[in-house]
Amino acid sequence: MADKSTLQYTAEHEWVLVDGDVATVGITAYAADKLGDVVFVDLPDVGVSVVGGKVVGEIESTKSVGELFAPVDGEVVESNQAVVDAPELVNTDPFGDGWLIKVRFESLPALMTFAEYSTLVGE
Repeated sequence: MADKSTLQYTAEHEWVLVDGDVATVGITAYAADKLGDVVFVDLPDVGVSVVGGKVVGEIESTKSVGELFAPVDGEVVESNQAVVDAPELVNTDPFGDGWLIKVRFESLPALMTFAEYSTLVGE
């Protein structure tokens, strides 16, 4: 499980773990809780170019359909097939096995700290 306090966050309720030039992306526990029980996840294929702020996937729950936004410009280098096969991982382990995509990027935009994100969601 990733340490939530060392991650970076987006206003779209995604967390980002930076390792060199690769950003691992998932949705926060707050977002997973608001979605409810996740029943389907649609992720981009490896090799797809993504643009920061644009929709790259979809997360369906028993309550609603949510969109997954790319937090950075880059190329998808891995999609989490485990989440596609077992969407409930998004709810049970959003900061661990429930990660969604990995994107190789050239530059990292300004993202929120844990404290800033906590303020945003009122935690």
